[in-house]
Amino acid sequence: MKEQLYTIPLNDAVNANDECPFCFIERNIEQDLLDFVLGSGSSYMEADIRDMTDRAGFCRPHFQKMFDYGNTLGNAWILKTHYRRVIGEMKKEFADFKPGKTSLKDKLMKTASESNSVSAWIREKTQSCYICQHYRETYERYMDTFFYLYKNDGEFREKILHGKGFCLPHFGDLCRAAEGKLSDKQKEEFYTEMFRLMEDNMERVSEDVSWMVEKFDYKNKDADWKNSKDAIQRGMQKLKGGYPADPIYKMQK
Repeated sequence: MKEQLYTIPLNDAVNANDECPFCFIERNIEQDLLDFVLGSGSSYMEADIRDMTDRAGFCRPHFQKMFDYGNTLGNAWILKTHYRRVIGEMKKEFADFKPGKTSLKDKLMKTASESNSVSAWIREKTQSCYICQHYRETYERYMDTFFYLYKNDGEFREKILHGKGFCLPHFGDLCRAAEGKLSDKQKEEFYTEMFRLMEDNMERVSEDVSWMVEKFDYKNKDADWKNSKDAIQRGMQKLKGGYPADPIYKMQK
């Protein structure tokens, strides 16, 4: 099938022969978003962009990545206006707050009420993130593209079936999405193929990790490392996703 603009990133991810093509995509999307928010294009100086970042804010992991990215002025501008919005909202929450009545059951169970409006507001602010939100929207489109290619592009399907599978979190997303994107017959084929693929590749990574352990036995000090030299980071990725060995992503000078 001829490549379309929207299929190129997914084909690139599959061709990278990574432990999980969706980890590859996730990293690229996140880095693109960091570049957009804080990069040399100075999106943070545009009022409409900063209005969106002010409203959504950023989660703790992405604040950490923004700090590591290295644009001090950009981070300061984003924080300056975001703080004004948060303080304004906080004052309104405080002004409207009415503490709940503690019941005898609450006292005996020593549990806090779930109806505390300030707690609920803080929880919502903590979970909201501009980068996470845009990543999720883009990720869903790639999920759609995956199933479109899987059903219509034989070459793509063969690459998947002869590849290294997926990390467990992204495979879970694939299984969830398959329920609504495949017919009953297609699902039967999909799960048969994918379960075999995942079992084979989980065993492969497990064996690499096991051989790394064996290599630390003095009896094997002169033995070949085989495929175990990077087994730790691949083993972690396969279980939880991401790239534990990646260097910090910084602003390009």
